[in-house]
Amino acid sequence: MTSQTTEQYTVLARRFRPQSFDDVVGQEHVGQAIRNAIRSHRVAHAYLFTGARGVGKTSTARIFAKALNCPQTQDGVPCNTCELCESVGEGRDVDVLEIDGASNRGIDDIRQLRANVNVRSMRSPYKVYIIDEVHMLTKEAFNALLKTLEEPPKNVKFIFCTTEPNKVPDTILSRCQRFDFGTIAQESISARLKQIAEAEDRVVDDVAIELIARRAAGSMRDSQSLFDQLLAFGGEQISAEDVHQLLGTASDDRLIEIVDSLINREQAAALNAIDDALLHGVQLGSFSDQLLAYFRDLLVTAAGATTVSLNGVSESSRPRLQEQAEKWGMQTISAAMQILAETKSRMMRVNYGRALVELAIVRISLLEDLSQIANLAQAVASGQAVSAPVPASQPAPTRAQQASTEQKKNDLTAPSVENDGPSTPEPPSLPVQTFDFQESDLPVFWSQLLTSLPDTISSHLRNSTRQAISGPNLLEIEFPKSYLFSKSYCERAEPLKKLVEVASKMASQPIDCSFKIDELSKVKKPQPTKPVAPVVERRSPSSLDKDSFVQNAVAIFGGQVVDVRPVFNKIQSMNIEDENSEE
Repeated sequence: MTSQTTEQYTVLARRFRPQSFDDVVGQEHVGQAIRNAIRSHRVAHAYLFTGARGVGKTSTARIFAKALNCPQTQDGVPCNTCELCESVGEGRDVDVLEIDGASNRGIDDIRQLRANVNVRSMRSPYKVYIIDEVHMLTKEAFNALLKTLEEPPKNVKFIFCTTEPNKVPDTILSRCQRFDFGTIAQESISARLKQIAEAEDRVVDDVAIELIARRAAGSMRDSQSLFDQLLAFGGEQISAEDVHQLLGTASDDRLIEIVDSLINREQAAALNAIDDALLHGVQLGSFSDQLLAYFRDLLVTAAGATTVSLNGVSESSRPRLQEQAEKWGMQTISAAMQILAETKSRMMRVNYGRALVELAIVRISLLEDLSQIANLAQAVASGQAVSAPVPASQPAPTRAQQASTEQKKNDLTAPSVENDGPSTPEPPSLPVQTFDFQESDLPVFWSQLLTSLPDTISSHLRNSTRQAISGPNLLEIEFPKSYLFSKSYCERAEPLKKLVEVASKMASQPIDCSFKIDELSKVKKPQPTKPVAPVVERRSPSSLDKDSFVQNAVAIFGGQVVDVRPVFNKIQSMNIEDENSEE
């Protein structure tokens, strides 16, 4: 390899860097606004260029600086032939200073910038400061820049470039004209890569260029870096297979085959296809990214967005995507995409990524047709009788399950107690039995009310001691003092709403409920679980001076009497144990 060839290879991305506003692909709105500002002499003192990486922010800033200082500028466009344009384009002009905000982020760097701002430009009409990654500046550095940014010298212009404008203080944003750089379309990236291939005198298949454009994800610089790597990797003619080998990705046909296996619930075929792909050089991370992008394409296709570009496969595969989207359905595609997205986040923290991917593949293959399940749930909620299809992989029910099912059917079709007519099947949601809301029917009404309410509410209502009908539509419920908590629970918004709703349905009229405490009831005092030991009566040691048995024991052991207690009767202890056993 000659030195000239090596130099061309090392500067491939820089040689094709945009040199005019028209060369900045996908950012025509920014170039048009800047040209108009130059023509009308309405150039602001500070600009903020925001956007993703590799979309032309710094290149546009350099072109802007050339357009301001080039002596042969016409209609806001630099000549790109004079010595000044060449020096600015190469980043070595003394009046156009490019500062890396990541490495010059402290207050001392900004103080030095402020000191140099008042120094006039050496040969250009304007001194231009281009600060890249400006969001990396510290808070103190931003504060030091404020005054200079608000009132700079007339011949000084600031251009800030950042990928994270949310980290730039509002005090800085309010002093700048902001331009947002959008991501570049795949078609524009592909067209630019074809121009580079022709300039390099290389033959590259259109499919290979499309793969590179998709992988770049809207970044022109990323696409050129990958294309530079591809030109060094491939031969005289570069195909799509070369791209897959270089990037460790799977082909479109392989992805379609794997997704077909998932739709048909063929776990073995899907796992075998993944294993074969990994054996042929496909990287696990790249494959999971491709599969997630493929699910995204299925989601877009199922939603009917036919004009949205595809990220996982080429446009020629759109008919296959349409077929798969119709088979799987929107709900199932969304669930599969969520499973794989969760797997991707977990793969970043573990070293057993393949097992997680295979687990996700099996889980996705087990997904039912969720759209039918959603329709079934909607039909049941509306009271319609709909039978859900049973998948072929579901095991046959056991005899116990069949008996339980038959019992449930019998319960649903059982005749009402108060209806003497012929029995008719009832719908899945049983109607609430109605009663006359009067004092004579109150016991039956109350019993049925406790049965119809949820257990959490009925368990508290069972602690009430009295129920009464006060007025035409007021149910009064009384609790003893010991169950003040039950009364407070029933007075909460949700339990009270449910109680009033069920009671009104049963009475066929609006019913209100009130709660009160029985002031005559007594609060039960807690009883000790064990009997209290009897009080031990103590005696003075001098009372045993005349006891011959005690005096002999003291003489033998050489001690003295310290305390005198009566012996706890064994019969008393036996009685206490009997009482404990009875309790």
